[in-house]
Amino acid sequence: MIQETLKLLTGNSFFEILLIAVVLDTILGVLRAIKEHKFNSCVGIDGAIRKAAMLLSVGLLMLVDIIMHINVLFMIPDKYIQLLGIQKMGVCEFFCLLFVLYEAVSILKNMTLCGLPVPERVKNYIQKFLSDMTDELPEED
Repeated sequence: MIQETLKLLTGNSFFEILLIAVVLDTILGVLRAIKEHKFNSCVGIDGAIRKAAMLLSVGLLMLVDIIMHINVLFMIPDKYIQLLGIQKMGVCEFFCLLFVLYEAVSILKNMTLCGLPVPERVKNYIQKFLSDMTDELPEED
């Protein structure tokens, strides 16, 4: 069962995109910590635990998909189904999409804080979105 799960995960494009997002966010987070001279092992360990738990949960959700044959495609609008070009979306893929969106926000935040060029409209959206949840992004004058 575990070998089948690993085989399905390695061939799953949603999982591969999630892995890329996790690696990119981790690299940008480390670069940001170096830039700000705030390299904190506690924060790094918390982030690593969060990312490991995210990937482990996706693996366990793949097991659920294997056992239950769940298809949540009915929850996705048709235009996005056509855009993605998929016929089935299990719980694993659904959570991969959610986690990729979460990582994308973190990537954009880290890009902004590293001083990388981010389109002003996107930067303003991220600033507004995160202002309700965190005070990490500095207020602009």
